[in-house]
Amino acid sequence: MAELTGRRVTEVLATSTGGVGTHLRSVLPALLAAGADVRVCGPRATEELFGFTATGADFGEVGISAGLAPVADLRAVRALRRAAAGSDLVHAHGLRAGLVAALAGRLGARRPLVLTLHNAAPPGGGLRRRVLDAAERATVRAADVVLAASADLAANATRLGARDVRPAPVSAPPLPPATRTPEQVRAELGLDDARPLVLAVGRLHPQKGYDVLLDAVAAGVAGDPLVAVAGDGPLHDALAARLTAEALPVTLLGRRTDVADLLAAADVVVLPSVWEARSLTAQETLRAGVPLVATAVGGVPELVGDAAVLVPAGDAVALAAALGGLLTDPARRAELAAAGPRQAAGWPDEAATAAQLVAVYTELLARR
Repeated sequence: MAELTGRRVTEVLATSTGGVGTHLRSVLPALLAAGADVRVCGPRATEELFGFTATGADFGEVGISAGLAPVADLRAVRALRRAAAGSDLVHAHGLRAGLVAALAGRLGARRPLVLTLHNAAPPGGGLRRRVLDAAERATVRAADVVLAASADLAANATRLGARDVRPAPVSAPPLPPATRTPEQVRAELGLDDARPLVLAVGRLHPQKGYDVLLDAVAAGVAGDPLVAVAGDGPLHDALAARLTAEALPVTLLGRRTDVADLLAAADVVVLPSVWEARSLTAQETLRAGVPLVATAVGGVPELVGDAAVLVPAGDAVALAAALGGLLTDPARRAELAAAGPRQAAGWPDEAATAAQLVAVYTELLARR
């Protein structure tokens, strides 16, 4: 049954190179299959990276940046009003997109607004913090339904006065099959048979905690691993300079499309983030049966359960000890390798995630 036949839906996102864009790209086929006429609105770079139009969706360029920028935001509001004209429902992914969508809705035709919270607001203080808090409060209150990727995000939205908050676990799309053997990957990285490989996957951004990872490596990790970081982002130059200055055994791989290959070659994956909701990297790692060391932040503990080693965020000593402990304990690594897929079997898949969106859209449009 095509529940959304004849309905025009606008999906909105800000600058994204990772989880938000990946999630949106993964649910578009189901929305289109439900009969919706879908337009994605966001920065041109997101379309170039994720290929939303390849699914059959339309694309409208709206320059929503990742950070608060009042002048640019006003331009984005005007652009979204034009791009979303005639839409029956707007779904904003993330607070930045939600703020722009909420303002555009106030100035234009009233239509249902869905907001998915993928991440927490960045930490900070002073005037900027107060402005961000006010914007967050206004955004969640403007939404007809707030979908939260983790329990802490849901609790915060409720505290801020959101009218209707629902859990909405974001599922990582399945990775494509590996195309190289672990031995080939390790050879490309210059590793011999004995040296372990620790892998990190994620944008080079302060949220990901790579400064703490480098502190842990500098302090010394038992097993003398090579640490490979797959991802790009604004911290690349600063991290690269530190690696050179301190001669750390860390290599920056840049943005990669062969994460499945890298996972198969890794002895341990590390996720040192300051905050995460339902980390796509954690999901991919546990599904692949690779031992994971992660920080106990946001939605990570509820996601991984007992199938990963958790450490406090910002604690380089604890991180180094956890990594070294696993690398020198093959039996414990084997336990976690088996526990990961069992934990992952209880997660909702892409189909369930998309079905929830179709149900929410249908409900709101029926009310209207």
